[in-house]
Amino acid sequence: MPMSTLQMGLIVLGGLLLLVMAAHAVWTARKNRPRQAVPEEGAKPAGSETALGAGIEPGLDMAAFDVVNFPLPTPEKRPTMDALIDVIAPIALETPVSGDAALAAMPATRRAGSKPFAIEGFNAASKSWEVPLAGQRYLSFQAGVQLANRSGALNEIEYSEFVIKTQAFCDAINGTPEFPEMREEVARARELDHFAGDHDAQLGFVVRARNSAWSPGYVQQNAAHLGFVAGVIPGRMLLPASQAGLPPMLGLLFDAQAAMAEDMSQSAIREVAISLDVPQVDRAERPFERMREVALTLAERMDGVVTDDNGLTLPPEAMDVIGNELGTLYDTLDRRDLSAGSALARRLFS
Repeated sequence: MPMSTLQMGLIVLGGLLLLVMAAHAVWTARKNRPRQAVPEEGAKPAGSETALGAGIEPGLDMAAFDVVNFPLPTPEKRPTMDALIDVIAPIALETPVSGDAALAAMPATRRAGSKPFAIEGFNAASKSWEVPLAGQRYLSFQAGVQLANRSGALNEIEYSEFVIKTQAFCDAINGTPEFPEMREEVARARELDHFAGDHDAQLGFVVRARNSAWSPGYVQQNAAHLGFVAGVIPGRMLLPASQAGLPPMLGLLFDAQAAMAEDMSQSAIREVAISLDVPQVDRAERPFERMREVALTLAERMDGVVTDDNGLTLPPEAMDVIGNELGTLYDTLDRRDLSAGSALARRLFS
């Protein structure tokens, strides 16, 4: 039976509707697909990744993650003990002791509980305190344990462990220790810990996607343009300090699972966190200003918005308030001889 004009019209209309639905599905999938890194001049083509580039999306500028050629930080000489944050026990000697003997007498661990423990010797040649070295001779020693860190104040049990470790070292080198009074040191530890707790600051901004999500490569590429380098932990990037050997100025963190996905181009990231460990970074680096610049730049380039940890938008006025409060904190740390970024502050706030 021949079809009527109405039936033909319905068939044509149905076909058009299917085409529209298919086109809409394609458009929606493309719209919702995470933004991808843009190929850059000199970037390696897809499929040419080496072991270094494994897990990094094709098209990402590998130069930004060249760990082989990136300058490694030179180890900073560990600062000598300081009575401001350490319990120090002098160790007298009847005769000089070799560095080899001192190293053989060192305890197996360099901690008393959760506090760093150390022994230093006074070098007969250089006339300075240092960690004992083979081939050197020492006129005296000193043992120390840190009064406080982010694990809390030195307690009586940790002090006793400090005494036991020091005494064992002294017995091995025929030295005589002089220990400070425990109650006074524990009280001093509590006061220092109270001060540190009131003046510890770890700031965080979050850049959240407004619309389209981001792929890990897209995040890495934009962060690399601002000076960040890949960290050891998946999903973590670091902005190095201006001086080698110092802690990074800023950290950037995104979903580790997305960073380890087999096909990272399909991984969707909707937020990245930017962090600043205030006491660890010298104020001369202007880390907060850099953090603010990074957050706003990433938000602009990746179509995002800057918020706090609770998702509340941070307008420029709110950032100004944070900056002013940070200036007061810096001044307080300076007055206590624990300036942000100093060796003592990095030890205390760790």
